[in-house]
Amino acid sequence: MYELQMSVAAMRNFVSLGCLVGRGKVGFMQFGKGMNLQNATSCLTKGEVGSAWGKVMFPAVGRRRYSGSCGAAEVQIQHFQGENSGITAVLMNRPHARNSLGNVFVTQLEEAVEDLCHDKSVRVVLFKSQIKGVFCAGADLKERAEMSNAEVGHFVHRLRNLMSNIACLPMPTIAAIDGYALGGGLELALACDLRVAASSAKMGLIEVTRGLLPGAGGSQRLPRVIGISLAKELIFTGRQIDGEQAMSMGLVNSAICQNDMGDAAYQKALDLAKAILPQGPVALRMAKQAMNKGIEVDLGSGMAIEEMCYAQVIPTKDRLEGMAAFKEKRLPHFIGE
Repeated sequence: MYELQMSVAAMRNFVSLGCLVGRGKVGFMQFGKGMNLQNATSCLTKGEVGSAWGKVMFPAVGRRRYSGSCGAAEVQIQHFQGENSGITAVLMNRPHARNSLGNVFVTQLEEAVEDLCHDKSVRVVLFKSQIKGVFCAGADLKERAEMSNAEVGHFVHRLRNLMSNIACLPMPTIAAIDGYALGGGLELALACDLRVAASSAKMGLIEVTRGLLPGAGGSQRLPRVIGISLAKELIFTGRQIDGEQAMSMGLVNSAICQNDMGDAAYQKALDLAKAILPQGPVALRMAKQAMNKGIEVDLGSGMAIEEMCYAQVIPTKDRLEGMAAFKEKRLPHFIGE
């Protein structure tokens, strides 16, 4: 075992596994001055990772509506059951406004993401629109027009934190883009780990056409996904691209010919979720953590992050189950411990 060292700058960039989510705000454990590798590692102890799955497995509960004092439910959570238990879909349904990011919609999505962050039974999350031909049309400009300058700034801050919370979800996430994903809609998809699109879907960060710039993470996440030059071209021109073009740029993982039901991307995303589902839950979370944080730092610091994450997998029951299954020539049964 070699001694690990990380620069102070790298430690500032390292963020722990947990996401402390609240409506309208997000909190992260961030390491800065005075933190060393040993202290940072203690934030990824077996206790925290183990308790992240624990021994309590929540039963499937079908769909949960998020309404409360906000009126009609515009966001629902659907927990799959049976052999697909562990897959959860976030269903977006604001038909009169094409899933635009209005106050009610955003509040309900914040609540849904907060629940998912702490739901130990969820292994894969899909983001899906219930409206044919639309994923998310972006900002609700009618609501935005009624806001003061200060209110606009506060609301966009909420959106930025919401997208960060989605990116911070510990399990793999997949955006199923079966229609328009514009502005904040594409920023939502960019916050997911994987994206699947119908070949006819339209995507773009079109904010400059309204005298704005991407304000919910798009100016940062798009360059990291497709490269700085292509990202600048798309953002500077406000150009919309289809699913095939998005796949050629690396913006989406797959582009699928649309079907008569208008849910080809969702069906492909569901197949992808089913392929992820049987894998080790703790291993998946640690792999996501290692990649997401490692890509933000230099290679040496990234190796240190990988080692910290790997150390959390070593004492798990799932690792022993994986080795036993290999020896006995059978499929493993992982329990997330």
